[in-house]
Amino acid sequence: MASMLSTKKRKQSLKELKTLGQQLLSSRAHVNNLPLLITFVSPASPPQHLLESLLSLQSFFTPVLPQLPPASSSKKNLVDDESKKDNPEFIYKTWLRSKFDELVRSLIHFLFSPQSEDTLREVVLDTLMEFVKLGNNGRFHSAIYHKLLQTIVHSAESVDTVTDLLASKYFKYIDVRYFTYISLEKLATTLDVKDISDDKAMSANGNDESNPTASIELRIHKIHHIISNIPSQEGNNEKSEHEMWSGSGFSSKDGSEVLITEDKKLKSDKNNNNVLSPDTIVRKMKLKFTKAWIAFLRLPLPMDIYKEVLVIMHQAVIPFLSNPLMLCDFLTRSYDIGGVVSVMALSSLFILMTQHGLEYPNFYEKLYALLVPSIFMAKHRAKFLQLLDSCLKSPLLPAYLAAAFAKKLSRLSLLVPPSGALVIIALIHNLLRRHPSINCLVHREDGYGTEEDGSKAEKEIVDTADESEETVTNKSSRKPGIDHFNNEEINPVKSNAMRSSLWEIDTLRHHYCPAVSRFVLSLENDLTVRAKTTEINVKDFSSGSYATIFREEIRRRVKQVPLAFYKMTPTSLFSEADFTGWTFESEEIKENNTENAGKRTLNTSEENGDISAKRQR
Repeated sequence: MASMLSTKKRKQSLKELKTLGQQLLSSRAHVNNLPLLITFVSPASPPQHLLESLLSLQSFFTPVLPQLPPASSSKKNLVDDESKKDNPEFIYKTWLRSKFDELVRSLIHFLFSPQSEDTLREVVLDTLMEFVKLGNNGRFHSAIYHKLLQTIVHSAESVDTVTDLLASKYFKYIDVRYFTYISLEKLATTLDVKDISDDKAMSANGNDESNPTASIELRIHKIHHIISNIPSQEGNNEKSEHEMWSGSGFSSKDGSEVLITEDKKLKSDKNNNNVLSPDTIVRKMKLKFTKAWIAFLRLPLPMDIYKEVLVIMHQAVIPFLSNPLMLCDFLTRSYDIGGVVSVMALSSLFILMTQHGLEYPNFYEKLYALLVPSIFMAKHRAKFLQLLDSCLKSPLLPAYLAAAFAKKLSRLSLLVPPSGALVIIALIHNLLRRHPSINCLVHREDGYGTEEDGSKAEKEIVDTADESEETVTNKSSRKPGIDHFNNEEINPVKSNAMRSSLWEIDTLRHHYCPAVSRFVLSLENDLTVRAKTTEINVKDFSSGSYATIFREEIRRRVKQVPLAFYKMTPTSLFSEADFTGWTFESEEIKENNTENAGKRTLNTSEENGDISAKRQR
């Protein structure tokens, strides 16, 4: 049968193809033209033949789709089918359903074929979405749409063109987004369980030469590409109207996800029971959005996807979740990784702690461990430094913890570039102002320590009579310049910051960068008097670099400019008075001096000759 159809296909011209379509639309007697027209939905067909067959097929199936039996029947429908199996009309419609399913498979195959043209892909996608719109008794056909997304995710090649077309033309419809979340949740849930095991089995049997991990990563990339291109619900309020692709409402294939009116408050709209209230739509969308994202975040995300998700999490995900605390495990696990991943997770974790009541006991210990010199040169340092300032803003912060952060930052000021030193000064300024109990670090009179400081004290085996002698011995064993702060300690409680001082800040007075040496003078004010001081906005310094410091210095107006006045144009760079015993003359002056010296020598010799002649006389 297939060979006969292919033979007929090669013999058909465009005019004959139009005739086949007209005959199919005119009478059931020509229904056998249907399989032949479906064969033209192929990447190998000429574009004109493809478009003509699509036009005929869409015109034929659109009015009969609501009458066709479902592709997969339930137990109740199977009993009904047994009673109708001898009915010619039922047999005809069942045959039409099989041909419609074949057409859908051909359309999906065309979309993802490398030989297909991009312009024809858009036409085929529009045709497929028209069937999605009306294929389920006039409602949204989620089974066809799920098959489309499943093919996108499981395709072995990149299909960003189809995904971008789908996002640009159809993700603006609320029902398309709704069923996209449902499909992505199913795909993400089954991907980690079924597909990974299948890929490992294929790799073990030698059936798949490619790396199974790379195959899984490709699918995760595709799911992320789809879910990240779905527009958010931002701006949709209770009074906004939600545009739907399927005008008659929508439900899922299995009936488990039916979106119908459940708001009993709309008693006045008795004749419009299928219209959802905006708040119901937003609530249901949030639920599906949450399930899709939670299922996606449970996948073994590649590092590049991991970082992209963390960057947008606090703005594009958390505000639209039905329960943001469901991200607790993911974010705490990310925060414990360390390095740049912890820095990226800090924004979202801070929102959960401050706005949603998340309790994370080791938060400040992890934050303290992130303070390393490389963080002041990281890509996301600006956001991290602003969040660091916000995390240390609470007046309930213990004194030892505030002192540990102040001392750690003070030590880092000796190792970071000038831009980092500026933001450290701003952070320490705010810490000293917010927590007056740590102002003892600014100036400490007893700057000495003994050799036994920081170690376990030995048992004293001395008599009471020898106390004075022991005191003298301890005084003689004191060593100046011992800092009790342990910079290598990752636990701020054990860092001994309260026994230290901010001597590193004092060294910044002699910093080679003028901006740093000027800005450090702001710490000389009495920061305990809050009425006379203000907090420094860390945002003004968090994005600094050598370039920004240089631009500020160029823009800076200098009040007093040293000027030099000369009564006459100088002939040399330095005067002889600057360097005693040295002369600085130009070449012309040297030649003139040489000639004058020669003349003086001749005159002197002549005078000496005259004198000697006179003496001889």
